[in-house]
Amino acid sequence: MEAARPPLPEELERVAELHRLAVDTARPERGGAVFAARETGGEPLIEWLQARLADGGLWAGTVADAIVGYAVAASEVLRDGSRLGRLEAIFVEQEARGVGVGAALMDQVLRWADDQSCDGIDAWALPGDRHTKNFFEGTGFSARLLVMHHRMKPVPFSEDATR
Repeated sequence: MEAARPPLPEELERVAELHRLAVDTARPERGGAVFAARETGGEPLIEWLQARLADGGLWAGTVADAIVGYAVAASEVLRDGSRLGRLEAIFVEQEARGVGVGAALMDQVLRWADDQSCDGIDAWALPGDRHTKNFFEGTGFSARLLVMHHRMKPVPFSEDATR
């Protein structure tokens, strides 16, 4: 059965492994190199995950108690005093998709954002990543901002000059 719950401290290595897989999966996609360099939790990764776990913004997605996905969220107070949640990461292993793990994770994230008194929550999807876009739209998200990028150097943020 699929579920989502905060990971135990001893499970953070597994969550870190999934995070690295998620970043490696995104990196070769259009916009993925800059996304990996800017938008994802950096090293030391375990410290980032420990901080999110302490803040209540980290969940492990499971199937039969095996961790197959994760979600990370944080919040911030905006200049107008409102609170914005940020879905910093959500990922489910390819083999475990389509059985409800992502939905269970998203339920936890949205419940957390409500508990944090967030007025809204942002999430990221790379250009052309229809699967992620459709997942977000299916859970009530809609686009509010497109980020445009102009490359100044032939190989920024990675060795991959095609992205």
